[in-house]
Amino acid sequence: MAIEQFGVCAEPNLHSYYLMFNVTDNNDAFIRKILAKLPAMFDEYAHNFSEANLNTVIAIGANYWDRYYPTARPSQLKAFEHIQVDNRVAPATNYDLYLQIRSDRADVNHVVSTKVCEMLGDAVELVEQVKGFRYLDGRDLTGFVDGTENPKGLHKREVALLDDSCGDFSKGSYLHIQRFRHNFNAWEGLETKQQEDIIGRTKVDDIEYASEDKAPTAHVKRTNLKDADGNSMEILRQSMPYGHMKNQGLFFVSFCYTPVNFEEQLKSMYAGDEHGNYDHILKYTQAETGASFFVPSMDLLEQAAEL
Repeated sequence: MAIEQFGVCAEPNLHSYYLMFNVTDNNDAFIRKILAKLPAMFDEYAHNFSEANLNTVIAIGANYWDRYYPTARPSQLKAFEHIQVDNRVAPATNYDLYLQIRSDRADVNHVVSTKVCEMLGDAVELVEQVKGFRYLDGRDLTGFVDGTENPKGLHKREVALLDDSCGDFSKGSYLHIQRFRHNFNAWEGLETKQQEDIIGRTKVDDIEYASEDKAPTAHVKRTNLKDADGNSMEILRQSMPYGHMKNQGLFFVSFCYTPVNFEEQLKSMYAGDEHGNYDHILKYTQAETGASFFVPSMDLLEQAAEL
């Protein structure tokens, strides 16, 4: 029975470090071996700094997968789809590798991230690095609680992980990321009630509007979707705010046993419904990146090293 990467379903932390790499030519075999060694390194730091609650995720980009594991491919893995509807854009960005380091100590994240870069060395190019942080009681910088609809308890595993029937890909997960940059000049110009109408929840106490009170353009309305059988199309979010005084926003992270749930949410936000009702939060934030990955199980990381 495969063992998942524990960072996928881990509880929230205070700090995060997101690292996105592209692999340089002819280094695939080296990359496979280093990625298989990383969990042991993570365990060592987790033991040495046990109070930090370190957890990590290693993910392989959709466009790099066939080089990483040429013998098989997750059946639903595909590159992030660029979406543009009017002035609403969800760009697609190519990354070969994604490393997520989270803990309750920013210094531990820095030490571990530095070690990751040392081990990967010249075999990769560090394309982007983003430091995230917990804001107040788990809120986005817009002031609203983020991830309210996240699955809880054991249900996290059902939503985030492929089951044991999926062969090599059991206990893996489809991962999507987007880095959003918020327009606070525009957002802060709104009254609190206007902001709440855009989200579909109250700001201070995080109470969801009654169904009849939600605008069809509300963020909650556009992202709380059901499939043809009436089942909720859930994802597990691990998003965190990031930024400095000039650029600030949300680093969006989602895990799921299928990419379909995320893809349908994205279409609902950007393209909207048959009446053209799109997510009005997009008037106040812009995605600047977007990428899709697969998170292999611990077992698959070890198998790949033997190729």
